[in-house]
Amino acid sequence: QPRLVESGGGLVQPGGSLRLSCAASGFPLYHYTIGWFRQAPGKEREGVSCSLSSSEASTSYADSVKGRFTISRDNAKNTAYLQMNSLRPGGTAVYYCDVVGYFDPCLNPAEYDNWGKGTQVTVSS
Repeated sequence: QPRLVESGGGLVQPGGSLRLSCAASGFPLYHYTIGWFRQAPGKEREGVSCSLSSSEASTSYADSVKGRFTISRDNAKNTAYLQMNSLRPGGTAVYYCDVVGYFDPCLNPAEYDNWGKGTQVTVSS
């Protein structure tokens, strides 16, 4: 059974919104750095957004999504989220979440190694 499970993907038109969820089991997300990543067909996995810790409230975003995506946590639900607004066709990809012990900077996918199935996001009219 995976420790992290992504959900919330789907088909959305350009300009639309989706909220992805990352549910954790067996450990508290509160104490970890969380990263969201995506991989488009034929391309390598890239960092989208990350959050260093709940206490620091320090987040990072890829330039391509700044102002449109927001990473957050619900500690009571032990779940992380990626709110995606103003989606573009270039956002079509499989989206993944993962965690590491505190790590700064946190957008490099090479620093994460617990990849799950991800959730497919397709932005198309």
